[in-house]
Amino acid sequence: MERLDKVLANLGYGSRKEIKALVKKGLVTVDGQLVKDSALQLDPEKANIIVNGEAVFYRKFIYLMMNKPDGVVSATFDKYDETVVDLLHPDHGVFQPFPVGRLDKDTVGLLLLTNDGELNHRLISPKWHVDKVYYAHIDKIVDDKDVKACLQGVVLDDGYKCMPGILEILETSEEGSKIKLTIQEGKYHQVKRMFESLGKKVTYLKRISFGGLDLDEDLEEGEYRELTEEELNILKGI
Repeated sequence: MERLDKVLANLGYGSRKEIKALVKKGLVTVDGQLVKDSALQLDPEKANIIVNGEAVFYRKFIYLMMNKPDGVVSATFDKYDETVVDLLHPDHGVFQPFPVGRLDKDTVGLLLLTNDGELNHRLISPKWHVDKVYYAHIDKIVDDKDVKACLQGVVLDDGYKCMPGILEILETSEEGSKIKLTIQEGKYHQVKRMFESLGKKVTYLKRISFGGLDLDEDLEEGEYRELTEEELNILKGI
């Protein structure tokens, strides 16, 4: 059970003081009954709450898939740059979701956002072996030696040895290679640093899959949507 004013405040209907004023004006009903006390105890998942004629849709958690654009920071706040949270509609932002892991500022693609801390922890913890799949352009030719090095675990510039990764060469030309890389970690600039250790440079990077979910191709960069029940079950089944 929770207080009505707390529930409405968390959903962005105003401060507790403002919600108390709405109640005094007779603008709030619960299960068809006019509310007289903003501190009313109720089960928000079962109660039918109406505020000023508008039905309140309550959810404890929210789960979003975003196609992160270039130049936007994977954070909830930044003094200088636009963040992924800044791209959210107020109806979603009020739940205060946070990005699951990080994508570099210049990396695009699949980013999950949620306010479910337990699921977030499971998705970013290496011990759960959650696949993260990236598509990338490399400035030089990627060969079988690089594939083998990724399988053995690339050693980064700071001496850290990465967990084994699966590197697939998709296309090669004089300009370099296009590849797909599957890893289960999320170290700082990991994909870029892996290729730097191999003597090559990533010129374009896009995450195309996370935890068994593929990026929705209908989402333009900067767009997002809520996960379907089926997609959520895939993540929770990890």
